[in-house]
This record gives sequence, C-alpha cells and structure tokens, in this order.
Amino acid sequence: MSQSKPFAIWITGLPASGKSTIVAALKPQLEGLGLTVEVLESDEVRRVLTPTATYSDAERDLFYRALVVMGQKLVAHGVTVVFDATASRRAYREFARSVIPRFIEVSVDCPLATCMERDKKGTYLKGQSGASRTVPGLQSPYEAPTNPDLRIDSTTTTSTEAASQILDLVKTKFL
Repeated sequence: MSQSKPFAIWITGLPASGKSTIVAALKPQLEGLGLTVEVLESDEVRRVLTPTATYSDAERDLFYRALVVMGQKLVAHGVTVVFDATASRRAYREFARSVIPRFIEVSVDCPLATCMERDKKGTYLKGQSGASRTVPGLQSPYEAPTNPDLRIDSTTTTSTEAASQILDLVKTKFL
C-alpha cells in the first residue's frame, strides 16, 4: 500500500448524472497509485441500512449520517473512500467534510432532462408515475455544491476524462 494518508472523495450529483460511471473509471486509477479504495455506493448501502426505504427526511438524515460515519471509520483505518451518493442536501456533505479532514467534493453537473433520458434504474419514471414522491431534482430539492473542489459537466466530459481530472486533483492535494 502507498505511504500516503487516506482521504475521502464525495461524488455528488442528481440521480443518473453519471456519478457511478465516473466512480467505475476512478477506482482502478486510485488503486493504480497503490491505494486501498472502498466505494460506498448509496443504493448498495441503503439496501442494508434501510431495506424498505421510505426516503423520508428523517430516514435520509439517519442514512447519510451512518454513511459518513462508515467512511470516517474506513479512512481512520487507512482506506481511501469514494462516496458514490447523491446526498441531496449540502448538510450531508458538509458533515462528511467536518469529520474527514482530507476530503474532496466533486459535483457532477448534468441537466435534469438529460438525467431523465439516461435513467436506467427508472428513478424518474417512478417519480413521474407517483410511485415515488421524493426523487431529488424532481419532487425533492437537490442542493448542488456551492463551492466544490471540482465541477464536472458530464454532458461534455467522458467518465475517463472525469476520472483523470479527479486523479489530478488528488495528486495535487494529497499525494
């Protein structure tokens, strides 16, 4: 493993903005630097923490606090963490920054209409049909970062290019 101290990267953006595709390109690049990397993907973790998710405000608050604490513990034990999570409220990401000192926030910017076109999970269809009432950007507000460490326009930047931009930032800040 690299002698570098671990850190956390939060990749945030609307559902279907391209977060997971970027993370899939980024993880092997980070591992190529000799880092031990764990991706905390919100849907995967949510299936364990809230298997019958309601997405209520109280449940989201609990979920994101738990996600951040998991990330904090992993970083404390030498693991670099990539959060692949919408985290629709700035407060969730600010909490992570407050407890994980070596932290990068990446905003994946993509218009709602494009996200809806890309939506393979059917998140927006559920929102439009009334099966879900809390889709960020549709019925629930999404609070985009006001001052992220990096902003990526996923309509003009490929996932490989985005991963390279994040890697360059990591090298500048932490390696």
